[in-house]
Amino acid sequence: MSTQPKYFIVDTQALPDIFLKVVEAKRLLDTGEVRTVNQAANLVGISRSAFYKYKDMVRPFHDMLSGRIVNFQILMKNEPGVLSAVLNAFAQCGANILTINQSIPAGGSALVHIGAETSGLKMPVEGLLERSQSVNGVVRCEILAG
Repeated sequence: MSTQPKYFIVDTQALPDIFLKVVEAKRLLDTGEVRTVNQAANLVGISRSAFYKYKDMVRPFHDMLSGRIVNFQILMKNEPGVLSAVLNAFAQCGANILTINQSIPAGGSALVHIGAETSGLKMPVEGLLERSQSVNGVVRCEILAG
């Protein structure tokens, strides 16, 4: 007997519009751009009852990772300074690196696992992922667990 998982990560393009509007209404309330649920719901074009129905069921991925330990896997070229540049990117984004585990380079590249605490991030975790991916010498960067 298999049980269905409770949570999924779903691309926003696959979500019904109501979920995206609820997330936007929550953001408006969190940032103080509006003071009441009624104002937020009206601004995004949903009813208050729809907001209350879904408000606890949908949240951005980065909200789920905030304040947690996230494990990254990075494939990088075996070149001087690449790991240092990645670690600098993490520091500039506000990630607190807890663990680093690098494999012995083979075939011109090495696999690095980084465990980082994300509560100090200055941006969503997707931003950290993009910044790490843009480091010269990084082949691939992805989140393994969070």
